[in-house]
Amino acid sequence: MITSALPTSRAAYDRPASADESITAWALAARGGDPEAVERFVRALHRDVVRYVAHLSADPQAADDLAQDTFLRALGSLHRFEGRSSARAWLMSIARRAVVDSFRHAAARPRLSDIPDWQLAVELAQPCDLPGFDDGIALLDLLAVLPDERREAFVLTQLMGLPYAEAAEVSGCPIGTVRSRVARARATLIGVLAEADASAALAA
Repeated sequence: MITSALPTSRAAYDRPASADESITAWALAARGGDPEAVERFVRALHRDVVRYVAHLSADPQAADDLAQDTFLRALGSLHRFEGRSSARAWLMSIARRAVVDSFRHAAARPRLSDIPDWQLAVELAQPCDLPGFDDGIALLDLLAVLPDERREAFVLTQLMGLPYAEAAEVSGCPIGTVRSRVARARATLIGVLAEADASAALAA
């Protein structure tokens, strides 16, 4: 039974606003050369970045390297960060560019494997002793049925808790497009869950 894997509302996965405000404050302090702020900024967002780049790159072996590249780019660009958007949205935009650049680099050389196993990378990035871990893995299995753009919108808004406006900024599309992708993703997931429940009922 996997019905509990689908969040009933985005609030279940949203961070409190104060968390993003703190992260943005750390980024601004890090820009000013505060080493403790740098450490807090990286620690607060490292897991989100690993999840996101694993999802985008479909390469579990590359997730850690891409996350490291993302933070190196971000720390090198902090002097340009002015806090107009949240530091998390700003960092996810950098992560997206890092993945795109890695695709361009990979296109120039043959790949040994092209297995879409981003679920494994996300699974490995999560501590397995937390409550709800099994539900999280079930949700990852469900997300595999979604087209890439809908999955990205769903992950950004429903799992990472970005507001729709910031998810649109990260994805480079209008906010209405993000809302539509999320709505369609939820409809697809609900349909898959309904089919699974019906099959379980017949089997019983």
